[in-house]
Amino acid sequence: MKVLPRSFYSRDTVKVAKDLLGKTLVRKINGYTLAGIITETEAYRYKDDPASHAYRGITERNKAMFGEVGKAYVYFTYGMYYCFNVVAKSQRVDAGAVLIRALEPQKGITKMIRNRNTALVSNLTGGPGKLTQSLKITKSQYGEDLAKHSTLYITEGVPPNKVVLGPRIGIRTATDKLWNFKIKV
Repeated sequence: MKVLPRSFYSRDTVKVAKDLLGKTLVRKINGYTLAGIITETEAYRYKDDPASHAYRGITERNKAMFGEVGKAYVYFTYGMYYCFNVVAKSQRVDAGAVLIRALEPQKGITKMIRNRNTALVSNLTGGPGKLTQSLKITKSQYGEDLAKHSTLYITEGVPPNKVVLGPRIGIRTATDKLWNFKIKV
C-alpha cells in the first residue's frame, strides 16, 4: 500500500478526519509490523474550536499542531494514556489535528494482544488509549513523519461504505460540532 502523501493532510481538518476512515495505520516496532484500518476519528481545529488543544495558542505540548502537516502529535492524558493525532490543516489555518480514536486490527494481532494484556480482540483498539497501548505509541513518536515509510505511517485503504457523524467524545465545550466520524458496520 502507498503511504499517504503530505498533500493529503494539507486540507481542512474536518475533511481529513472523515477521509482517514478506511486508511491503514502501520506501526513498525522491534521487527514486528502492527497495522489496522482506521474506523473512528475526531477533528480538532484552531480558533473556531474551544475543545482543541490549539485554541488558546501554542504551547510546548501542542506545538506539533502548529507545525508541518502529516506529523504525529502524541500527548499524555488522564495521567495514564497516550493519544495519537495526525497534524492536518489547510494552508489558511495555523493549527489542526485529527485524533485517531479506533482501529480494526489487521496485522500483528498476537503482538497487540500481548501489548494490551487482553485476550479479547474486540478490546484491542476500540479507543484512543487502547489503540496507543496496542501499537506501543508513546511520546517518542511525537513529531514523527507519517508521510513517509518510518516506524509509524498511514497508507491508502478502502473507502468506507457508510460514515456516521456525531459529537466528539469526552469534551465539555464545542459539543455542537459533529466532528466525530465512524465507519458504520
